[in-house]
Amino acid sequence: MADHHPTDDALISDEGTEPDTFPRAYVEDLRKEAAGYRDKAKDRDEIAQRLQEALVAATGRLQDPTDLPFDEALLADPDALTAAIDALLEKKPHLASRKPQGSIGQGVSAGADSVSLSGLLKRGA
Repeated sequence: MADHHPTDDALISDEGTEPDTFPRAYVEDLRKEAAGYRDKAKDRDEIAQRLQEALVAATGRLQDPTDLPFDEALLADPDALTAAIDALLEKKPHLASRKPQGSIGQGVSAGADSVSLSGLLKRGA
């Protein structure tokens, strides 16, 4: 029974098909350029996220604008943004913006005057 082992010739690739090599400085320049593009893309993503948060905050419908997950399609279409907020509030109504109503015991009130001795004397005079 013959053993089937690959021959040395099969393991060695053609010497004429050596991969292309580039000068080190050229490769480093390409890497720096690619890193710059990655940084710009990251900055763009952060700015787009902040823009969506500002647009959501401008509606005043959510207590926290970061509750709406980021979707780049919402930036260009105000109707889609409104629909996304509606859908989120339908699923999670507790995320809606809350405004205090009635007396919360703070601020200026037109309530009763305090009793003072000078006030009693003026009324009695």
